[in-house]
Amino acid sequence: MTKVTKEMGILEIVQQFPESAEIFRKYGLGCLGCAAARFENLEAGAKVHGFNPDDMVAEINALIEKGE
Repeated sequence: MTKVTKEMGILEIVQQFPESAEIFRKYGLGCLGCAAARFENLEAGAKVHGFNPDDMVAEINALIEKGE
């Protein structure tokens, strides 16, 4: 199974794992269509918004595993 990492781009994650959008929204990162989402990786986006990227990665991967 492919795991999400904090080095992956935000749009890359959402395109591969659409269910991850729910976690991004939970953390207030609902602007998945914004310009920054096209270029930022998860770690940069999380840090800019004051969140721990490792927590987000863990939640996204747990959600993905649950859906399998």
